[in-house]
Amino acid sequence: MTHTFKEFSTKALFKLGNSQCLSAYAQARQVGLYTFIWASSNPIDLIIDSVPFILGPNCILALTPIQYIEYLNGDDAILYQFNREFYCIREHDKELSCAGMLFFGNTNIPKISLNNQELQKFKTLHEVFLDELNTKDNIQGEMLRMLMARFIIKCTRLLKNQEGFIETPKSSKLDLLRSFNLLVEEHFKDEHGVAFYADKLLKSPKTLSNNFAKLSRSPLQIIHQRIILEAKRLLTYSNMSTKEIAFEVGFEDASHLSRLFKKHTKLSPSEFKKGLKAVS
Repeated sequence: MTHTFKEFSTKALFKLGNSQCLSAYAQARQVGLYTFIWASSNPIDLIIDSVPFILGPNCILALTPIQYIEYLNGDDAILYQFNREFYCIREHDKELSCAGMLFFGNTNIPKISLNNQELQKFKTLHEVFLDELNTKDNIQGEMLRMLMARFIIKCTRLLKNQEGFIETPKSSKLDLLRSFNLLVEEHFKDEHGVAFYADKLLKSPKTLSNNFAKLSRSPLQIIHQRIILEAKRLLTYSNMSTKEIAFEVGFEDASHLSRLFKKHTKLSPSEFKKGLKAVS
């Protein structure tokens, strides 16, 4: 069953559904909405951006509208989905601190694990969602937005703890990482060098790299991985040629993309495409 809230004046859309909603993704397609998938008691098998992914019990997965998903099997799931008109992640990031962590960090798929204590809190919040969806009045939309904000904040806190980020009033490394991820998401098709992003963040390239020293990836690796992810999506889900894809992600010469792609995947774009056909 799916509960839907629509606000015709703003075109806002919010949906809360169960496992049956996943059947809409039985064939791979773009998510289309900001989406949380919560696996309750059973694991859920998915393919996300052509990569197999198992969401274990008591785990929550966050997806952006541009990601591709294919549902394979699994039940007892809860889905929360909303569009930008319902809740704009960027506009509310100052209070949520989630952009670049839950959303727009597209080279990593955020998965939040719930312990027994957190599980009960999320179940309680879910019941409040259901109650509000059944309450039809002129403040229903604002109430649902408040609940969604609480849900996002709780997920963001848990993810930060899982990833080992320790925030203090004087610490800006996490904010720098999130800002960098957002900039990469916005400009990766046109800007492939660290210097551009460092300048946007009012840092030198060396200072920016030093701030990423404790992470498993450098700023340049994050840029390259985002380019490769987009190339994989287009190779998998479109009929574009390698030359067209190269132009789409900012390369005038397709050989430049091919070299970068092979460096990261050990395959050329054409070999990757052939592999997809062989599997299908």
